Amino acid sequence: MESPALNNEYKRILELSEFDLDYSSLDEHFKELSKLAARVAGTEISLVNIIDSYTQWTVSKQGLDLETMPREDSVCQYTIMDDNHLEIKDLSQDDRVKDKFYVAGEPHLKYYFGIPLKTNEGNNIGALCVLDTEEKQLSPEKVELLKIIANEIVTRLESTKQMHVLQTQINKMKETHRKVSHDIRGPLSGIIGLSELIKEQGKENKLDEILEMMDLINKGGQSILELAEEILNSSDEEEPADNEFNLQTFKQKLGQLYLPQAKSKDVNFKVSISDKNVDVPFLKNKLIQIIGNLISNAIKFTPKEGQVDVAMLLQTKNEGNKLHIQVKDTGIGIDEKQLKMIRSGNSESTNGTSGERGFGFGLSLVQHLIDNLNGELKIKTEVGKGTTFEVVLPA
Repeated sequence: MESPALNNEYKRILELSEFDLDYSSLDEHFKELSKLAARVAGTEISLVNIIDSYTQWTVSKQGLDLETMPREDSVCQYTIMDDNHLEIKDLSQDDRVKDKFYVAGEPHLKYYFGIPLKTNEGNNIGALCVLDTEEKQLSPEKVELLKIIANEIVTRLESTKQMHVLQTQINKMKETHRKVSHDIRGPLSGIIGLSELIKEQGKENKLDEILEMMDLINKGGQSILELAEEILNSSDEEEPADNEFNLQTFKQKLGQLYLPQAKSKDVNFKVSISDKNVDVPFLKNKLIQIIGNLISNAIKFTPKEGQVDVAMLLQTKNEGNKLHIQVKDTGIGIDEKQLKMIRSGNSESTNGTSGERGFGFGLSLVQHLIDNLNGELKIKTEVGKGTTFEVVLPA
């Protein structure tokens, strides 16, 4: 059965990208809430799910070992269509999901109750759901408690988003300090050198007043130069570990997040990095959202036993570091009409090589995020042979 698409889907995934979430590191934020939800509902299972263009990410779970599944296979894709809640008494009798692997096979789930995670801007970015292998009856009081838990999950997500905004502002301030320090250090060094030269000439010509003035200029210049050096050194300190990647850690993160997707479709997936600058840190800023969407898209449109390769290198230059990332697949390719729509931000929904439902906005979102970061996206594609995405971002 065809998956639903929200009328405000692009707005929804655009706001989700602003949260800049690392889906594999959120469990600590929500594990006590997912556990509480299961206890309140009296169910075996509870999940906190975030849904992007391609994937349902289970960021916290109780009673079921689940991390990710294609969006079109999930029940929560229907929950985010509603502003209240979705209850399915018997999943095996619901035409939308009765043939899904978790209903038709182990663990043979039967009962589902889901509440959308609605942001302050009114977008449903995921769902809190409780499930069981037996039918349940939730009282109005229990439903209200579950809604309170869902609201707390959103509050914590919003707080995380604000922390990212604050960290970005701090990074911009540090970069400004670094640039100012570099800019003033050169002229100050020149002034100090000139004052030393004039002092020498003043001594030879016994110009005591000039010598006194030059001594003051020299001391003042040295004082400012020391301050500039102090600011420069402080701004050159490494960023907090939770706000940065290097090539090695980013490679590990992409494997952790997307290798399960590739394996579930029997697609070969490989991430490689340059052997240079592997330990140089760069900000996480939107990297998972940008490269993750490209990888999910590549997996979606690559047939069984096909190949998806990611290659990354970091160039370090005086004018600024640049991160180069290539995502290459052996999929079905993109025709000229689709390319134009991607560039314009009006992509149409298409189906993948195994019937996966597309929602038409993943690549348009990538283009938007790259433009906002003053980066560059190049697309090389040949219908029937595959596509290569090349991303260059300031790091």
